[in-house]
Amino acid sequence: MTTVIEPDEAAAGERPRQGVMDGGYRVATLGIVLVVTLLAFESMSVGTVMPAVAKDLDGLSLYAWGFSATLIASLLSTVLAGGWVDRAGPARPFMIGLAVFVAGLAIAGTAPTMWLFVAGRAVQGLGSGVPMVALYVVIARVYPEHLRSRVFAALSAAWVLPSLIGPAVGGVVAEHLGWRWVFLGLIPLVIPPGLLLTPTLRGVRRTASAADAPGRTRYTAAIAAAGGAGLLLYGLGRTGWAMAPTALIGLAGLGYGLPRLLPAGTLRMRRGLPSVVIVRGLLSGAFFGADSFIPLTLTSLHGFSPTKAGVVLTVGALGWSAASQIQGRSKRSRAFFALLGAVFVAAGIVAVTVALQLSGWAAVPAWIVGGAGMGFAIGSLSVLMLDLSPEDEQGVNSSALQIADTLGSSLVVGAAGALLTGFGTGRLHLGLAAAGVMFAAIAAAGVVAALRLEARK
Repeated sequence: MTTVIEPDEAAAGERPRQGVMDGGYRVATLGIVLVVTLLAFESMSVGTVMPAVAKDLDGLSLYAWGFSATLIASLLSTVLAGGWVDRAGPARPFMIGLAVFVAGLAIAGTAPTMWLFVAGRAVQGLGSGVPMVALYVVIARVYPEHLRSRVFAALSAAWVLPSLIGPAVGGVVAEHLGWRWVFLGLIPLVIPPGLLLTPTLRGVRRTASAADAPGRTRYTAAIAAAGGAGLLLYGLGRTGWAMAPTALIGLAGLGYGLPRLLPAGTLRMRRGLPSVVIVRGLLSGAFFGADSFIPLTLTSLHGFSPTKAGVVLTVGALGWSAASQIQGRSKRSRAFFALLGAVFVAAGIVAVTVALQLSGWAAVPAWIVGGAGMGFAIGSLSVLMLDLSPEDEQGVNSSALQIADTLGSSLVVGAAGALLTGFGTGRLHLGLAAAGVMFAAIAAAGVVAALRLEARK
């Protein structure tokens, strides 16, 4: 098992504090960063090529589902992963999840119809949720507390190369080789980093027994929440009152499932861990909602090629990485950076919504602000979650944080897709503007929740 230097030992001078790339941490850090880099590359590329996918497969009406299906499926696998990782250790869940993710890449890359493409994206979501929970648990149990913020900063740094080349490469591949190779080309690259991380994964101990496994209620809640989200978005995406019962059933599923999956008081913004989780969900929903529709706006309204559209996503992700490095090395509180990030995300979304109504290139500086907000907030919220979690609940609470990420993003992206459907292709510019207003309102709610991250003394 990887050697861990306790903070009090280092502070006492018995041995110098190590960095995340020193000694026994080097292999673990390299493995984590490489896995996240590849997952990030896929994420950054998909946003750029989705307009080409929708056009080629005649699937503009399912555009939002190309994102939402992945996120909803990830919600389900994330719940499964939380207790599974605590009970079995992170090694087996991580490798199985990565294999399922690769299968999803293959299905999406060979899909002859938009529906099958969406199905492949759903399989990707089933696979990607598990490795991320496993990595959070590895960070919590392998690294001492004083290194955790730097590890999360390294995770954000793992987005730098995908940010620099992901959107542009995705656009170039879509234009010259075809969008399918954005998915198929990643398959041989995913496995080696997973194998590099295997020794570290196997060295992490289990903290829960089979008797401590999540009960049937939690799994039922996960199915209800994921199914409810899907039904709600399906109902919202169809016109006519006949779909209202479907949407109501979806709301009922969410109402049953979410209180059983998230820390008590999350939906009421209770101070402490519940507010950490709800802020994560609100900011992820607002940011990734806007991020998903920026390429569509640029290609549809401003005549951008996929490659040029990718530049805007690139600068947003670079802002994210730079801000994450700043917060990871600062001695200010994590709550301070989470609140600062929420303000930046809200300001960036307002700015990019206005900019996209005027000029495509005006969105570039605006989205740097939004990306910086996520860089300040996301790593800080992750550290706060771990600090507020007992060791035997780190897997479950990491799962809750991922649930907030995926559910927030899927619901917001799906609702924005429903807005576009309602306005129709003839008034696409109005639909995109309305979606921008919705994203800004959700980010503003995130600012309010971020004021409640610290418990009252």
